[in-house]
Amino acid sequence: MTDPCLPECGVARFLTLLNGPWATLIVRELLHGSHRFNQLREALPGISPHTLTSRLRQFERHGIVTRTTYAEIPPRVEYALTPLGEGLREVLEAMGAWAMAVPDPESGVTA
Repeated sequence: MTDPCLPECGVARFLTLLNGPWATLIVRELLHGSHRFNQLREALPGISPHTLTSRLRQFERHGIVTRTTYAEIPPRVEYALTPLGEGLREVLEAMGAWAMAVPDPESGVTA
């Protein structure tokens, strides 16, 4: 069953789920393995706690990320990609390869 809030077009759906630069960068960090909230904040200088929380909740709602709480004192929470989220690895690698092929007009070097 599809989410009525998500567009039918695959590209539009992708852009809705990974809206803004932070979403993609959060996924990039989680591709290295599970992270705690503060580890993600340290890896993404400039992200606000509100934005990080919002993106992680959205990813969890859509089955991209799991949130695991450990019964410790103080409680420990870790975020990890689901198999669906892991499927973004190839997408991000392709995006990175494409971006590196774009010439940098400042350097005068072409790909």
